[in-house]
Amino acid sequence: MSEIVKGKVAVVTGAGGGIGKGIALALAASGASVVVNDIGAGPAQSVVDEIKAAGGQAVANTDSVATRESAEKIVQNAVDVFGKIDIVVNNAGNLRDRLFHKMNDEEWSQVLDVHLNGSFYVSRAAAPHFREQESGAYVHMTSTSGLIGNFGQANYSAAKMGIVGLSKSIALDMSRFNVRSNCIAPFAWTSMTSSIPAETPEEKARVVKLQKMEAGKIAPLVVYLGSDAAAAVTAQIFAVRANEIMLFSQPRPLRSVHMSDGWTPEGIAEIAIPAMQNSFFKLERSPEVIGWDPI
Repeated sequence: MSEIVKGKVAVVTGAGGGIGKGIALALAASGASVVVNDIGAGPAQSVVDEIKAAGGQAVANTDSVATRESAEKIVQNAVDVFGKIDIVVNNAGNLRDRLFHKMNDEEWSQVLDVHLNGSFYVSRAAAPHFREQESGAYVHMTSTSGLIGNFGQANYSAAKMGIVGLSKSIALDMSRFNVRSNCIAPFAWTSMTSSIPAETPEEKARVVKLQKMEAGKIAPLVVYLGSDAAAAVTAQIFAVRANEIMLFSQPRPLRSVHMSDGWTPEGIAEIAIPAMQNSFFKLERSPEVIGWDPI
């Protein structure tokens, strides 16, 4: 049995099922004490019972990530029960899918409150502890829906891309305290992704493919990123798809065009854009040309 995070204390949000449950179980199996956070008391306690039955240490927490006050209670729970906090896994999530032009304010804010604000609040609550002990690791769940885009998920996509910016900024701000921050875009079938529409033959085929991607496959990378073995890994974006681990490129300029006298709109249309376009960069094409199934 691995003991790569032995002696560490981890908070895993949204850990009552799916990806979060797999992460909590794997962290505990690898030696960490775990705060299993989920707004559902039954699911959280069930995961705790499973961890304890296997000889691990865990405690259930049902506070919401969506406000600063409740997020602080999650982190304080770890400190009160286990004496410290070493790893934060921001996994809690929800979906309120709707086409952009039909999305209302509540559908927008509910998703950002949990995914983006929740990741900030929990991370911020742990920051003083990480600073004082001069160590710590954040692992945030992003999505290819944010990195690439997806239909009917403007709220979710915006939140998930925001998490990437949050993670990269945390990595910069906290590096002086030996604190790391990384993102994972998981490909997995969970209760949340089970809401994906499956009406057309193409949609049904996509769902069948997704159902083969086990939620537990995400956990090993999370455990690694929370361990001292990943001391030099920060500000990165990973993806996990079944047994495949991917490292995403960082945003960089692809091509530039300079005009000594400055640009006019006509000049941009006639010179700049045609010069920048090639087979790898087509402004007129939507993101699905990459050929991935965003989740």
